[in-house]
Amino acid sequence: MALDVYVGSLTRYYAGDWQSIADGIASRGRGTRSPAGAGDPRTDRERIRNAVLAWREGLGRALQPHLAGPIDWPEADEAPWFTGRPGWDGFGSLVLWAAYAEQPALRRPGTLPEEWDDDPALVRSNAEGFRSRYSHLVRNVELWLPLAFDFTFEGEDVDGRRIIVGSAATLARQLDELNAATWKLDAGELVALTRRRPPGTSLEVCARHALAVMSGLAKQAVDHRLPMKLDY
Repeated sequence: MALDVYVGSLTRYYAGDWQSIADGIASRGRGTRSPAGAGDPRTDRERIRNAVLAWREGLGRALQPHLAGPIDWPEADEAPWFTGRPGWDGFGSLVLWAAYAEQPALRRPGTLPEEWDDDPALVRSNAEGFRSRYSHLVRNVELWLPLAFDFTFEGEDVDGRRIIVGSAATLARQLDELNAATWKLDAGELVALTRRRPPGTSLEVCARHALAVMSGLAKQAVDHRLPMKLDY
């Protein structure tokens, strides 16, 4: 199963009006997950937008005591959008790379284990009471909001699924810190890695490529004040 990362309005996402870099197909049936149903595209888009805005309003009320300002981002049709494909092998490798970076007593595997979500370093980084330096990466986050906050939380997505939510700004900072603590890739090297994935399946090769993809998208989310979401 492929793993894409989408940055843009949630209206566009749930309307299926976007495409991954890899397949170039505009919809791929994403409209079947729409919270507003199917019908006339223009009418459906407005229903989806209303559903997204209602969800955002409810989220804002719940988070108001914990945030410095209101929850807001562009949901207009003109809002830009961006995608990348780290793949599950890349994303999983990056998650484990971060976990092992803060669990140096454990030996990092050479390749991504099949059951990587049960990896001992990742379990330790998610243990109750442990303050992970890379919490918005290692805590199974699926949606990052274009807001600045340090915590992650469990809630419902627009379509009613239970997910973990984080901050795009915090993710971008933590990815920069992970790079600085390990590879020290400069901006040009990161851009080059997003354009072409190096050969090899080692944990480090896959993680470096995913870091470049995720860092670039997180920065777009911050710069354009847009949500960032895993798609699989």
